Amino acid sequence: MSALAPGVLARPLADTPAASADWDRRRILAVNLRAVRGRAYPRVTGLFREKSWLFFEIVLPFLTTSAFVFVYQTLQAPAQYIGFVVVGGAMTAFWLNVIWMMAAQLYWEKDQGNLELYFASPVNMMSVLLGMAVGGMVMSATRASVILVVGTLVYGVQFSVEQWGLLLLVFFLTLTALYGLGMMLSSLFVLWGREAWHLTQLLQEPVYFVSGLNFPVGKLGIIGALAIATIPLAVGLDAMRQLAFADTIGPTGTPPPEVEALILLAMTVVFTWLARTMLRVLERMAREQGRLSARWR
Repeated sequence: MSALAPGVLARPLADTPAASADWDRRRILAVNLRAVRGRAYPRVTGLFREKSWLFFEIVLPFLTTSAFVFVYQTLQAPAQYIGFVVVGGAMTAFWLNVIWMMAAQLYWEKDQGNLELYFASPVNMMSVLLGMAVGGMVMSATRASVILVVGTLVYGVQFSVEQWGLLLLVFFLTLTALYGLGMMLSSLFVLWGREAWHLTQLLQEPVYFVSGLNFPVGKLGIIGALAIATIPLAVGLDAMRQLAFADTIGPTGTPPPEVEALILLAMTVVFTWLARTMLRVLERMAREQGRLSARWR
């Protein structure tokens, strides 16, 4: 019998493969938590190892935010519009991360040969996606915080928050709904194959417009109402703006923040359920048909 390394506990050998695969809930939870940490780790550490990312992820998007600020200043728009742009520029970081680092991630993993390993490993695929979401939130929060703080100081944005608890809750629900949408799209992108790249391009700029990223979404009328009903970014932005500029913003033509918080909660539940369902479809295709992608025609 070979000697064990110091600190390693010996585990009794099971009599059959079925007995070896019979894990208790504690072991299943521990393995899935390690999967979450493993997928979050490269996103968090990569932010500090690749210094050039800080420039491209922070400085360049801030130029876009500044451009809209100068336009509103030239037009002598109300002061809160500059705050709208700064808040929208901060939330852009999360939407880009959802599209490029969540929705298209499984398709890129398939091309690199890693997707087969995920399905063969004894972890739930939702744990893999959850790790990507947690790491993406941390990575995007750095860029969003810098844009928000610098934009506030440079352009003199004045916030008037009366309900801090509700504002933080809306922000958290916005992130959960956004990354739930990203989990759902990741499965769709694998199914659609090479069209994933085109879909990523398609969903970027149009969503900026219909979500009211740089202006109140209520100005879009029926289009804005549809965005409130389907796009988490539009709902979260509108609710956070109403809460962050409570004393200065007038009628928005959109639901109050409390109602929009319920909409975000419903989106989180629906998108997460759809993501789980689609992952099961992918897993069944991988096991039964021996392939990890299919084209819907």
